[in-house]
Amino acid sequence: MNKLSTNVSRTIQTKLVLPPDTNHMGTIFGGTVLSYIDEIAAIAAMKHSKKVVVTASIDTVNFLSSAKVGDILTLEGFVISTGRTSMEVFVKVECEKYESGERTLTTTSILTMVAINEEGKPVPVPGVEPETEEEKKFLLHAKQRRERRLKIANPVEEF
Repeated sequence: MNKLSTNVSRTIQTKLVLPPDTNHMGTIFGGTVLSYIDEIAAIAAMKHSKKVVVTASIDTVNFLSSAKVGDILTLEGFVISTGRTSMEVFVKVECEKYESGERTLTTTSILTMVAINEEGKPVPVPGVEPETEEEKKFLLHAKQRRERRLKIANPVEEF
């Protein structure tokens, strides 16, 4: 199967933080951010694979700063590595203060999405060809992330 540029999957979404999205401290719920991250990761993986996808894992989520009502969130997601049927997707979330235009990185995440057919069975996906230095670093460490995922895939067995 051929390799596709990371730009094939690159997806950008913009969201406005509204009062129902926030907790009692006036900052956005982490669960709301996770929902946005899962959605953009699915879209990026669908663009890459041209298939329906399901979330297999959310490997890392780093909440670095928060957003408040009225802030603008920009989410960017793209496929950083692939297996036979799976795709790792990197998502970053930035918060923009509309008054000043100041942007802050709020969240980063890596998810694994699996392409499926009409019967819900995994199907092969194209490889990915990184373009930037950042994308090349993501691909370089993909094997280590996969090994870590497989090691902790069933933590119940350890008990």
